Amino acid sequence: MSQDGAQGRHTGRALAGGRYQLRDLLGQGGMASVHLAYDTVLDRQVAIKTLHTELGREQAFRERFRREAQSVAKLTHTNIVSVFDTGEDDVDGMTTPYIVMEYVEGRPLGSVLDDDVRQHGAMPADKALRITADVLAALEISHEMGLVHRDIKPGNVMMTKRGVVKVMDFGIARAMQSGVTSMTQTGMVVGTPQYLSPEQALGRGVDARSDLYSVGIMLFQLVTGRLPFDADSPLAIAYAHVQEEPPVASTINRSLPPAVDALITRALKKNPNERFPSAEAMRGECLRVAQSFQAAPPSIVPGSQTPSGAGVGSAVFPPVDQSGQTPAGSVQTPYQPTPPPNPYGTPAPAYGYPQQGGYPTPSPYAPQGPSTPAPYTISPQGTGGGQGRGRNTSVIVASVLVAVLAVGGLVTALVLNNGDEKEPNAGGGSASATEKPEGYRGPDTSKTIEPEECEEPQESYNDPELIRLPNFKFKHIASVKACFQAAGWGGNLKIVTVDENTYGEGSVREQFPPAGTDVDPEDMPEITLKVSTGNPPTS
Repeated sequence: MSQDGAQGRHTGRALAGGRYQLRDLLGQGGMASVHLAYDTVLDRQVAIKTLHTELGREQAFRERFRREAQSVAKLTHTNIVSVFDTGEDDVDGMTTPYIVMEYVEGRPLGSVLDDDVRQHGAMPADKALRITADVLAALEISHEMGLVHRDIKPGNVMMTKRGVVKVMDFGIARAMQSGVTSMTQTGMVVGTPQYLSPEQALGRGVDARSDLYSVGIMLFQLVTGRLPFDADSPLAIAYAHVQEEPPVASTINRSLPPAVDALITRALKKNPNERFPSAEAMRGECLRVAQSFQAAPPSIVPGSQTPSGAGVGSAVFPPVDQSGQTPAGSVQTPYQPTPPPNPYGTPAPAYGYPQQGGYPTPSPYAPQGPSTPAPYTISPQGTGGGQGRGRNTSVIVASVLVAVLAVGGLVTALVLNNGDEKEPNAGGGSASATEKPEGYRGPDTSKTIEPEECEEPQESYNDPELIRLPNFKFKHIASVKACFQAAGWGGNLKIVTVDENTYGEGSVREQFPPAGTDVDPEDMPEITLKVSTGNPPTS
C-alpha cells in the first residue's frame, strides 16, 4: 500500500490529542485491532494496536501494559518490530490502551505459508529454517533482557517486501497475564492453544525455553503445512501438548532430512530441560541444518493426518461408571514424578520437571512456580497459517480447575462447586462435629505453610518492587491464615468453601491469583482461596 493511498483513506478518528490519525484497519480480533496510522508530529506512517478487552477498565492492567511497552521499546534489532510510543485514550467510551509500532510493509508469515502450501504443499525446508533462525535471533535479544514473548506464532511474525523477518507483540501476552487483579477467574494463561508449551498449558511459570517450544511448533507447521496438535477445543489442544507425542515431521513431508526431524523433536520436548538451552543455540542449529542438505521441494504424503487431540477428552474428562467411580488406567502425565503412596499426595516441586537430558542445571530464566491448569475460554484474535488456522486465535484462558494430579499420576478434571461463600471453621468444614455425612474426610493438619513464606516472600524475577505470591495449595487453612496474619494480609483474604473429600477438611484446593503471580506488596489484591469442607461433592 502506498503512503499517499493510505493517507487518502482515513476513519476520522485520532489518538493522543490528535497526534495519531487512524487510517486503514489492518487487522482485528477479539482482543485487539491494528490500524495503519499517520503520526502528525514526525510525519510518518505507523501501526497502532489498540486493546479492546474488559481489561482496559483495570488500572492495574493499564499500568502493567505501560511498563511492558516501555521494556519492549528498549529492544532494538533488525528482526523486531520497533515500539515507538504507548498510552491510553478514550475509544468508543472505553479507556483503551494502545501501542504505536513501526509500520511494516509486508504480510504475516501465515500468509506466506499459505502461498507455499498452495504451490508446494508446505514451505521448502531451507526457507523455513532461515526464517526460523531470524525469529530466534529476535528472541535471543529479548531473552537477554529477560523478556519472554509467550505467543510466538506465524500471526506474530511479519515478512517485509524484501523478505526481512519481523517479530512483533513482545510483552503483550505478559501484560495480559500479569496485569489482572480483580478478574474472578481462578487464574489466567494467555497464548494461542496450538503453540502453547506444556508448562503454559499447565498454568505454570514460563521461561525462555517456552518460546523455543513455540518456535518448534511453528517450524513443524512451516515444513509440513499443518500443526502437530489440533482439535476442536482449546482444552483438548492444550492437553495434547501435555500428553501426546508430536508426529515426526518427515512422516508428513518425505523430503525432510533426519537432521530437521531431530531439530524439531528436540525443540518439542515436554521437559524444558531437554530442549535447546537458549535461542542462540537453537538458531545455530537451524543454520547448520539448513547448510547440511541439498534443498528439495516438499513431498507431502497424501492423506497424512496429524493427531486430532480427540483422545485427550477421555484423559481430561475420564468416563464415569454407574457407581460414580473413575476407572483405573487414566493417562499418566509425561513429566510429573510418581507420587508416594500417601493418599493426600504431595505438592509438586516449584518446577516439577525431572533433571534429564543434557541440561541438568536450572535455566537462568527462573520460572515463577506452579499454578493450576484449567479449562479454556476463547476470545478470537489474529491469524495463523497452515491447516487449522481458523482456530489459531489468541486466548485468555480462565483457569477454573483442571488439575493434573500427582495422586496416582491421573489426569482428571475437577468441576468446582462454588459452594457457600462462608468461612470454614477451624477444621475447614461446615458440618457439625457429631453429624458428618457419609464419605466425609477429616482434616490433615500436617500440611502447613510457614509464616515466613508470607513475611519474607520471594522477589519477582521481573521487578524488584514486586513479590511472588506463595503457594497455598494443599495447605491446611489454619496455617494459611496464620501466614496471612504474619504478613498483614488478613484483610485481603476471601475464603470460598467447596464440597470435596479427596484431600480432607480445611485443605486449600485453589487460589487466585495463582502461586508465583507478581503482586505489589503495597497494594495487595484480594486473594481468594477455595477450601475443602471434607464432605463428598453434591450431585
